[in-house]
Amino acid sequence: MAWVSKQRVALRVRPWLPCLLLLGVLGCGKEAPAPDAPRRVLVVQPGTAAGMAGLAFAGEVHAREESPLAFRVGGHLVKRRAEAGQVVKRGEVLAELDPGDARLQADAAEADMARLSGDLARYRVLLAQKLVSQSAFDAQQAAYRAARAKYALMRHQDDYTQLRAPRDGVIASRQAEAGQVVAAGQTVFLLAADGGREVAISLPESRIRDFHTGQAAWVLPWSAPGVRLPAQIREIAAAADPQTRTYAARVALAPDVAGQVTLGQSAQVLLADSADAALQLPLAAIQRDDAGRSAVWVVDAAHKLQRRQVVLGPFGEASATVREGLAAGDWVVAAGGHLLAEGERVVPVDRSNRPIARQVP
Repeated sequence: MAWVSKQRVALRVRPWLPCLLLLGVLGCGKEAPAPDAPRRVLVVQPGTAAGMAGLAFAGEVHAREESPLAFRVGGHLVKRRAEAGQVVKRGEVLAELDPGDARLQADAAEADMARLSGDLARYRVLLAQKLVSQSAFDAQQAAYRAARAKYALMRHQDDYTQLRAPRDGVIASRQAEAGQVVAAGQTVFLLAADGGREVAISLPESRIRDFHTGQAAWVLPWSAPGVRLPAQIREIAAAADPQTRTYAARVALAPDVAGQVTLGQSAQVLLADSADAALQLPLAAIQRDDAGRSAVWVVDAAHKLQRRQVVLGPFGEASATVREGLAAGDWVVAAGGHLLAEGERVVPVDRSNRPIARQVP
């Protein structure tokens, strides 16, 4: 009977063996699961988040040297050879006035000078013959010199009917059209000279004592999210605007990054608050270990995580001051640090969930 029971058990098991073997074979043939994609992490830079120790101002990119170009004489504008945004070279003709009147005046002055030159030659002969006095000859000579000076002036007036670029640069704006009658000194073009670039901003009157020339700043072009360009305040107006009660200021970009912005481009300027110039981070970015030490996750240039210990200062409602361990250009994970690991590869994104492709120290 025992033998019969074993046979029955064997019969119950054997029908499943082929299925089990087949499943084993199929399981062995599967590929290993694909590795997980890099985790997306929200990153910030110390002192740049809203509400922290950094004052943000909207501005516009300008050339350091901007020259309004105008004719020295008035007249009818007959040709305009330059457009806004055009690159021009020194001496290039940008516009022309109708030269008719200026040339007529130059021709009349030349004829008068020629007549007086002939009279002076005759007076010189008469003076040698003692037929005229020295004073009469001197008067004639003075009249000739005046006519010669007038002729030179009229020639310059003729030259002034052509407006030329005084230096290399870019036409920032055009303020007159062909067919228009312009006055002497009326701006026709605004020329942005090659070289330095800076951002024009307005500083509030209530905090003007917190700012000074040479103060460090960052320029954030609106067209390049995540890019921070080093700069500093170059000048601050001596008086406030009577209507807006703000002080006009210029923030100069470092020479090696000036080529990364274009004229007229919008940008945000971040200035350190002189009352608390230390770097600050959101509280969610700070991690504490069992020993009570503080650390943050920093994303390096290879988009890998590094745990970095920091020394903290005073705490605010939503941020903490960082005294040591970070630089202003570091990218720090803003939240979710307890889920991360040393050396983990991540995709850093800004608050709009846009990947940050470039990191500026």
